[in-house]
Amino acid sequence: METLIFFRDYFSRVAKYDWWVVGIELALIGLVVYWVVDFLEGTRGERLFRGVLLILVAGVLLLNLVVQQLDFVRLQYLYKGFLIAVLIIAVAAFQPEIRRVLMRIGQPRLWTGSSHALSKTVEEIITAAAELSAARTGAIMVIEKRVALGEFIETGVQVDAKVTAELLKTIFHPGTSLHDMAVVIRDDRVVAARVQLPLTEAVAIKQEDRRSPTARRIDGAELGSRHRAAVGISAGSDATCVVVSEESGAISIAHGGKLVRNVTESQLRSHLSGTMIDAVVPAFAVRLGRIGRLWKR
Repeated sequence: METLIFFRDYFSRVAKYDWWVVGIELALIGLVVYWVVDFLEGTRGERLFRGVLLILVAGVLLLNLVVQQLDFVRLQYLYKGFLIAVLIIAVAAFQPEIRRVLMRIGQPRLWTGSSHALSKTVEEIITAAAELSAARTGAIMVIEKRVALGEFIETGVQVDAKVTAELLKTIFHPGTSLHDMAVVIRDDRVVAARVQLPLTEAVAIKQEDRRSPTARRIDGAELGSRHRAAVGISAGSDATCVVVSEESGAISIAHGGKLVRNVTESQLRSHLSGTMIDAVVPAFAVRLGRIGRLWKR
């Protein structure tokens, strides 16, 4: 009964406000929550954020529905101290995410600047791939797009360094502790190295050789582990993978579960330029575009 009285009083107080004020406030709160969840998607911070949010919501409901009704003064005092502790823990737990936010705020996000930076990143990847190919050094570089690869990044070693050809060659140099497995690139940053990727199963996959007008199918078991890993991660996400064969030095591209082998530098540049420019479009704008297309239908 007291709970019903509480909700009745709450909604009666809300009814005194103008509906458009309440609507704007709810919309702003929703946008902030959406931005936070979208920013943390695919990272450890996403799970932490959900846990903290669940604790706060449960605590507020418990405080309003039980503690205040029964006048538990000591519990109210302890809960306020608990909120302060949660805030301190959240700052420590979300330290990498907070740093990313501050870095994005401090960097200009103009289209021209972003396009120039991404074009430079593409050239660095192409230079690294060409030199690794000439030296027949095996490599696999995963370019993250809209689908976050946080669960795979967590299996590797965090790097968070600007993409350069020298850095990529150093990482994949035989004998270094990071040369095995994959590198994950997000925007113009190498976020992690020695990342373990899922291998595609030994089933028929499509191989397209651009030196030949025809396409043929080969069994997945015939491919090396790097090529199978590239096909596996590209089949389960929208990521693009650049693979350098250790045996032949051939450069391959994996995208959408398909493997394109023996690509030239110009073909690699054309593919990566489209991939990187497509990835720089904000996810929110992409979703709005999808909604617009559905609306036209």
